Amino acid sequence: MARLFEYQSKKILKNMGIRVPEGGLAFTPEEARQIAFKIGKPVVLKIQVWLTGRAGKGGIRFAESAGEADAVAREMFGMKVGNFVVDKILVEEKLRIKTECFVGLVIDDAKKTPLLIFSSVGGTGIEEIAREHPDKVFQIPIDVLTGLRDYEVRNLLRRAGLSGKILVQLSAVLAKLYRVARRYDARSAEINPLVITESDLVYAADCHIAVDDYAVYRHPELDIEVAREFDRPPTRLEKIAYQVEENDHRGTFYFLQMTEDIPPEKKYIGFHGAGGGGSMMSMDAVLDKGFKLANYCDTSGNPSASKVYRAAKIILSQPNINGYFASGSGVASQEQYHSARGMVKAFHEENLEIPAVIRLGGNFEEKAIEILGTYLKDIQATVEGYGRDDTPESCAKRLEELIEKSKSVHEVKPVVFPDVPEDRYFFETLTGRIFIDHQKCPDCKTKGCVEACSPGILKIEEGKSVLEVSLVEAKKGKCTECLACEIYCKFHEQDAIFIHLPIPGLKDYRKRLIKS
Repeated sequence: MARLFEYQSKKILKNMGIRVPEGGLAFTPEEARQIAFKIGKPVVLKIQVWLTGRAGKGGIRFAESAGEADAVAREMFGMKVGNFVVDKILVEEKLRIKTECFVGLVIDDAKKTPLLIFSSVGGTGIEEIAREHPDKVFQIPIDVLTGLRDYEVRNLLRRAGLSGKILVQLSAVLAKLYRVARRYDARSAEINPLVITESDLVYAADCHIAVDDYAVYRHPELDIEVAREFDRPPTRLEKIAYQVEENDHRGTFYFLQMTEDIPPEKKYIGFHGAGGGGSMMSMDAVLDKGFKLANYCDTSGNPSASKVYRAAKIILSQPNINGYFASGSGVASQEQYHSARGMVKAFHEENLEIPAVIRLGGNFEEKAIEILGTYLKDIQATVEGYGRDDTPESCAKRLEELIEKSKSVHEVKPVVFPDVPEDRYFFETLTGRIFIDHQKCPDCKTKGCVEACSPGILKIEEGKSVLEVSLVEAKKGKCTECLACEIYCKFHEQDAIFIHLPIPGLKDYRKRLIKS
C-alpha cells in the first residue's frame, strides 16, 4: 500500500467537506512561527512520518504562541524518529476536545468487502481499543454494489449510543469517508481521533489513508513517489527503480534497498529473486551463509528481458557488494532465457568484476544456463548458471566459495552508452530504441539476427536487417525487447546492433555516487 502523510490525508478530507483543524505544513521553524501567528491561538505541532505513537516519541508538541511554536519546531526538526529524519511539521490549531472517537474503513480480505468500523473511544489504535473496550467498537460490512447507505450509518451510530445533532454530524463524516476511500482506491482510511469539541463540532484531528499500490497510477494528483509500503522515506535508488515498474507492466519488478552505506569486505551481496516464496527460500539460504543483503529485488510474473536488464543495472548501482545472487522459484512458468539475456547485457555493460551465481529454475532453464555460460565466459567475473535441481543452499554455498576465491569488491561505474551516428537506422520499442549499423550488415554471413528474433519483426531487405512490421507496431509492443538480436549480432557476427534501454535518473545517480 502507498501511505499518505497526515497533511495529505487531511487535504483530501477537507476537499470532501470533512472539517479539519486550521493549519499548514512547515519545512522550517520560521514557517512554523508564521503559521502559528496566522492561526492566532494555541497550536499543536506534529511531525509528518509514517509511524504510530508519535506523541510517545516526542513527535506531537504544543505551543501557546508563535514564538513558542518557533522554539518547539527548532527542537523537532532534524529529530531521528524510527527510520525518519523529521523534515516537515504540520502546525494546526489546538482543539478544545470534549470527546474522542475512532472511525476507519478497511478491506476485509476474508469477506472480500469494505468494512466500516466506529468506536466511541479514540486516540489509540483500534486493536488496543477493541481489546480494552470491546463494547465500544461497532462495525458493518458495505455492499460495494449499493454503497454505504445513510440509514446504515445512522443505525451504526445509534448502536454506539449517539443521537441528536452529533449523530447527524458524525453520519455525514462517515459517509464522506467512505466516498473518499472509493474515490482514491484506499485499502484503508482512518480518522483517529475523530473529535467532538466543546462547541459540539466534529473535526478530523488526525487521519491516515493508504492507497492500493495498483491504483496509484489513477491518482497523479496525490504525488505519490513510490507505491510501496515503507516505514521510511524511499531512497533515491528505490525511486529510480520504481519508475521502471511504473512505466513497464510486463511482469513485476520490486526493489528494496536494505542499506545505503555498505562497508567493503563485509559479505554484502546484491540479491535478485524471482517469485515471492522462492525468493524467501533463496534469501534464507544466503543469510545462513553469513551474507548480508544490500537489497531485496524480485523480477517475476514473466518479465521482459529488458526489465531484468534494468533490475540488474540498478542492483549493480550499489557500491562495495561482494557478489551477485539470483535465485527464485524452481518451477517458474516464465521463460528463463529472457532473464538470462537481460543479465548478459547488463553484466557485459558493467564489465562485472564480482562473482555471480544465477539459479534460473523453470521453463527453458537449460537454454538460460547455456546463454549465461556462452556469453559471459569472457568477462572479468565468474558467472555460473544453475537450474531447478540445484538447491538454493547449494547455490549459496557455491557463491560463498567464489567470493572467498575472488575477494573482489564491486565498484560502481558511470553509465556510458556507445556513440550512435545520427543517420543510424533505428526504431523505437516499448521502452527503448534499437539501432542497427547498416554499414556492417553486408559483412554478415548468417543474417542470424532475423532467426534469433522470436517475435519475427525483422527481415532482410537488400542485405540489411530492417523492420518487418510498422514503426507504430514495434513501439506498441510487437518488439518484445527480448534482446536476442543484439546478443546474437554482438557475439556471432558484426556487433552492428545496439539496444538502448534508458533508466531515467540512473546516470546522474551514479555520477553523484562516484563523486562522493
